[in-house]
Amino acid sequence: MHELGIMSGVMDSAKEAATDAGATKLLAVTLSVGEMTEAIEDALHFAFEALCEGDPFTEGATLTVNMIPPKSRCLECGAEYTHDRFHMFCPECDSFATELIEGRELRIDSIEVDLPDDDS
Repeated sequence: MHELGIMSGVMDSAKEAATDAGATKLLAVTLSVGEMTEAIEDALHFAFEALCEGDPFTEGATLTVNMIPPKSRCLECGAEYTHDRFHMFCPECDSFATELIEGRELRIDSIEVDLPDDDS
């Protein structure tokens, strides 16, 4: 399950950004994940929950995952089109010479944190 490795890296980055900002708690993480990464959304959520459990800084945090469908460009006719993971031939000219332009993303879009009250 490579989702645990993915989420471990995401959590390390999110926690580092949160602590660098002076946060006292990580509340939420939003990700964009391309379907061509073959990551399974439910497994990402499971790994996130497992990594948050027992950690006072992250426990109770929520995860939002936006799955990005594959999109390709035909190198023969220039058509751009979305498709599933297995049918990448150009629907306009039936060429197999295509370039994947979306669908491999793995991006932290945002994090939500709790900052300490500044009473100064």
